[in-house]
Amino acid sequence: MTIRKSAEDYLEAMLMMKELHGYIRSIDLAEHLGVTKPSVSYATKRLRENGYITMDHSGFITLSETGMEIAERIYTRHKVLTEFFITLGVDPETAREDACKVEHDLSDDTFRLLTEHAKALSAEKA
Repeated sequence: MTIRKSAEDYLEAMLMMKELHGYIRSIDLAEHLGVTKPSVSYATKRLRENGYITMDHSGFITLSETGMEIAERIYTRHKVLTEFFITLGVDPETAREDACKVEHDLSDDTFRLLTEHAKALSAEKA
C-alpha cells in the first residue's frame, strides 16, 4: 500500500485529535496542521475516496480500519522517535520536529532495530 506523506500527516493528526477531543473536525485539523480549511477539504475528500475516513452529516470524521492502522503506525513512530531523540539530548521541540521529518521515510527494519536499541538502552539505565 502506497500513501503520500501528506496523507499520513493528516491521518496521524486525526488520531491525535480523536485522542485529545474525542472527535475529529476539519477546523481542528486545519488549526493543528497550520493549513487552510480548503486544504483540509481537499485532503479529506481524497482520504474519503481512498477509504481511509468517513464523514457524517455534521462533518465529524471517523477513521476507517485502514486509516486507523496507518494513523497508529505513524503516530507510534512519531512518539518513539521523539523519545529516542530526547534521550540523545535533543531538546523536546526539536525532537518532535525531527521525528516528524523522519517518521515517514524510515524503513520498517530500521525502525524496528532503533526501537530495540532504545529499549536495550532503557534496560541498561534501570
